[in-house]
Amino acid sequence: MTLADTAFPSSATFDAIAASLGSDGARKDAIKKANGTFVFTLKNSAGATASWWIDLKKAGAVGKGEVPEGFEKADVTLALSDEDFGKLVAGKAQAQRLFMGGKLKIKGDVMKATKAEGVLKAARAPVAKL
Repeated sequence: MTLADTAFPSSATFDAIAASLGSDGARKDAIKKANGTFVFTLKNSAGATASWWIDLKKAGAVGKGEVPEGFEKADVTLALSDEDFGKLVAGKAQAQRLFMGGKLKIKGDVMKATKAEGVLKAARAPVAKL
């Protein structure tokens, strides 16, 4: 099952994150490092919003929706545009600058939000070195 949504081009990232958590070792390592639940609410150019969650507290899973099953709420909710999310994952934008510029809204544990960066880095396409 794909998590990508054609209305949100950068949502394919969530499939990449799920793939990066595919091995038992990678999943356990990510849970140990992040120890939290994250919800990303993206807004596309048409003004529509959609949410995806990453559970790095229990299962090490990724899904579509507001909150992972078995949780009342996420530790951190990050809201930003689909375009900015794509730049953030690609490494072309920094979360701190997006936040300070008002393009990234964070609800919940701001310190835990910094731990999501490691998971997003794992979803980046490898860069060819010449």
